[in-house]
Amino acid sequence: MAALKSLRPAASALVRNPILAALVGIFGLIQLPQLALQAFQPLLAALVSLVLTGVMILVMPFFQGGLIGMADEALDGTARVETLLAVGKRHYVSLLVAYLVVLAVNFTLGIAAFFAAIFGGAGLFALDAASNVVGLGALAAVGLLFVLAYLLIAFFVQFYAHAIVLSDAGVVAAFKRSVGLVRRNLLSVGGYTAILLVGSVLFGGIGGVVSLLLSPRPTALPVPELSTALLVGAAIVYVVAIAVFGAFYAAYSVAFYRAIDDTTPTA
Repeated sequence: MAALKSLRPAASALVRNPILAALVGIFGLIQLPQLALQAFQPLLAALVSLVLTGVMILVMPFFQGGLIGMADEALDGTARVETLLAVGKRHYVSLLVAYLVVLAVNFTLGIAAFFAAIFGGAGLFALDAASNVVGLGALAAVGLLFVLAYLLIAFFVQFYAHAIVLSDAGVVAAFKRSVGLVRRNLLSVGGYTAILLVGSVLFGGIGGVVSLLLSPRPTALPVPELSTALLVGAAIVYVVAIAVFGAFYAAYSVAFYRAIDDTTPTA
């Protein structure tokens, strides 16, 4: 299966090119002040988060394209920072437009789900007790449909950036290519997604523990007082986890895309 065969070259590429992890680790460093502010200045933390979100929307396509280009280079030998800059610049507009399209679709689904919950919840108050059970079931079913729609869209378009960078596709052609590749390789893409899901759960657990340790606010869990050295250690673990997982994802996703790409035009 392509999902399993792509693990070894991805790991080898990361070992040969630790610069990939170093670059991704910068994003972890950027997030650390926000985690600390959540404990002491929640309003300021919210403002910082809002600003960072806006910056990330503009910066992420450049970095994503450049990192894919570096990962592609790393699989064949040595990755260079110059590739990050060149590839990110060359495909920035296409990646930004595609990224905004994905955000818009997700936002639309979120808004639709929100209003469905509001109007559905209001309707339940107008029903009697017996009807409430049926109404709750219907509301849960609608919510499940929205979640399923989101997951299906994410599943089928997850390779649009790779199509833009590695196949030099336009925005529309990139989405078509991603959907086509996934449709023709459902089993392999399912295994690939499952592997990434396991990694995400592990990383999410590390992130949750670090966030809990960095926050001195009272919680439902008995969190002991920690020394400065341990807090610094937790922050280092967090950054390293982001760096390793993010860099491995870049290399693994490119290796997998190579494995399933049949180079057949889909436009």
